[in-house]
Amino acid sequence: MELSPDWVVGFVDGEGCFHVSVLRHPDMRTGYQVLPEFTVVQHERDLQILYALKAFFGCGVVRRNHGDRWAYRARDLKCLQRICDFFTKHPLKTKKNVDFIRFRRIVQKMQEGKHLTREGLLEIIDIALRMNTSRREALLRIKQDLGAL
Repeated sequence: MELSPDWVVGFVDGEGCFHVSVLRHPDMRTGYQVLPEFTVVQHERDLQILYALKAFFGCGVVRRNHGDRWAYRARDLKCLQRICDFFTKHPLKTKKNVDFIRFRRIVQKMQEGKHLTREGLLEIIDIALRMNTSRREALLRIKQDLGAL
């Protein structure tokens, strides 16, 4: 299945998600790991769309999400950079573009190694707090643990 850039933009505007988690990880210098992720979830009847997205971006994985839902996920920084480059060149049309721009800033900071320092991690958390997130309380607790509140 061949996808056009305009189709991908419209589909991701409706079905995509740019998400950033920050999880406790004692082996990391800061004690936390930053996990950016681009995801599209579909019912198994539309599984071919997820594989087409994987082929379109040339990276990522397709796995069962739960039940009859499957997900295309990209977590690798090189892959996320490729996806960010695409959506920079072909902007999303909805408010999701605001989250994307913040997501792209986090990916850039990670490529610069900023997530490995307390100051950089706090910058990333502040950006993530301005994204459409249900993890606000967890992010605020991390800021408190880092002595930033």
